[in-house]
Amino acid sequence: MSELKIVFVGHVDHGKSTIIGRLLYETHSLPQGIINKVQRIADETGKNFEYAYLLDAFAEERQQGITIDMTQIQFSTEKRDYLIIDAPGHKEFLKNMISGAANANAAFLVIDAAAGVQEQSRRHAYLLSLLGISKIYVIVNKMDLVNYSEKRFNEVVNEMKKFLESLNVKPKEFIPISGFIGDNVTIKSEKLSWYNGETLIKTLDLIENDENIKNQSLRLPIQDVYKFDDRRIIAGRIESGNLKIGDKIKIYPEGRETKIIEIAYWLEKDKKNKAIAGESVGIIVEDEFFNKRGEIITKIDDKSPNISNRLRASVFWLGKNPLTIGKKYKLKLATSEIEAEVEKILRVVDASSLESNNSAQKLKINDIGEIIFKLKKKLAFDNFGEYQATGRFVLVEGYDVSGGGIILSNELSIINGTTFQNENLIVNAEIFDEFYYDVEKRQITQVSETENKNYKIGDKIPTSGFSFDYPADFDIIILNESAAISIREEKITKIIKLDEYEYKKIPLINGRGFGIKVNNEEQFNEFISEYKAVTNANELAKFSNKYFFLNQYRELKFYFDYVI
Repeated sequence: MSELKIVFVGHVDHGKSTIIGRLLYETHSLPQGIINKVQRIADETGKNFEYAYLLDAFAEERQQGITIDMTQIQFSTEKRDYLIIDAPGHKEFLKNMISGAANANAAFLVIDAAAGVQEQSRRHAYLLSLLGISKIYVIVNKMDLVNYSEKRFNEVVNEMKKFLESLNVKPKEFIPISGFIGDNVTIKSEKLSWYNGETLIKTLDLIENDENIKNQSLRLPIQDVYKFDDRRIIAGRIESGNLKIGDKIKIYPEGRETKIIEIAYWLEKDKKNKAIAGESVGIIVEDEFFNKRGEIITKIDDKSPNISNRLRASVFWLGKNPLTIGKKYKLKLATSEIEAEVEKILRVVDASSLESNNSAQKLKINDIGEIIFKLKKKLAFDNFGEYQATGRFVLVEGYDVSGGGIILSNELSIINGTTFQNENLIVNAEIFDEFYYDVEKRQITQVSETENKNYKIGDKIPTSGFSFDYPADFDIIILNESAAISIREEKITKIIKLDEYEYKKIPLINGRGFGIKVNNEEQFNEFISEYKAVTNANELAKFSNKYFFLNQYRELKFYFDYVI
């Protein structure tokens, strides 16, 4: 069976590292040299042997007595391989905890039987629900400190169960143990004879891998595009569903359609004609589109992802600076990165008490909020409840991960700048944006129209402005959206997909108003063909230098403090 990733979380000092150390020790999963080293340190310092020290790789951690980093350890039972993630429990290290828990298949929440449910216990439980981990197990540790009391165990269970149920989370099991003594870790303890459940190690082996993800709609976020000889290989990890040679696929957000003709391989023994969720693959498709990192591939008949420049999400905030309305962050979802502006804060929830504040204007560190984001451009994504990998994201401020969240729903797109729309197609263009050189700032500035405008067939367009002057008749070729727009006598006559366009010896401009060096049908076909062969930014720059020009329709003006 495939490796199972499990995360251990809980309040500081509730014994996570001790439990994991004991688990590894009793399953003979650590080299004897590490055990001898820890025993030697204990002897030299006059302290008792601590199983937690097996995991604490840094001296600072031993001195502080808290795990401040995220430790990942592989081990195996007779059933399968495991990757244990020991996530920090201290309040200041929640960011690392989220990083670890986000990739886990199951979670174990550790609670000290004597101390009971703490604020941090509730916060971690909320985080697990926020991250969408459905397989949650609760370990009631340090049962030796309460004389293995069944009554005390039931008190902790009832309190935690009530809180988890308020989050719509149903814990799989509550397991009483003593990590320090070893009761019920790998062998059932007579001191816990009133407990009818399994040991910790047996509970691990009984967790089932989620096979349903292989039967969902295909979700293959593009990680990169590689060019080998005459082949272009689209690489990525299949997050859900499956694919095979011959499948007809769509690439979002544009929705381009093509067909898989080959699954790339290095050695003959690796050759295959299909792949499933969890596998990293490279595919070769029939049509050479300009595919980009962050796009999502699905099958034509599969459920399509949401396509919008707005989304509603539940966010856990970890940044030193508050999250505020109007502020922009980098949103990273699967392999995509996009600028996201906080449009509205709908409510803020206290992670411990779950009390809601519907009038809050910011999220402080450790706050949870329901937020509407406005994205810089359209993005392909899913509601987290349907597809976790493409419905979960992190927020970056500067160079720091400052928050994480899950997408609750799609919000209707806002028309940004200039768009052209017919019954079946809507495309963005910047042909009416103004470009000027600011003599004080010494930089080129692009200024959009003061109002968002949506043009349709029959509308008259402005053909001249501060920095542009177009003819009465011309065609707009928008390569990145695979669309074409025809202008005749300063009016829109066609808004069509690029593959429906026929060259008519009419002046061509691109979506930003730059002229296109094409004079006949043969040159136009070469222009399209070469664009489809572009695989990276460097090649795009070379392509742009070859085909685009200023001077005729666009002019770079010098100005200071220019306002449209």
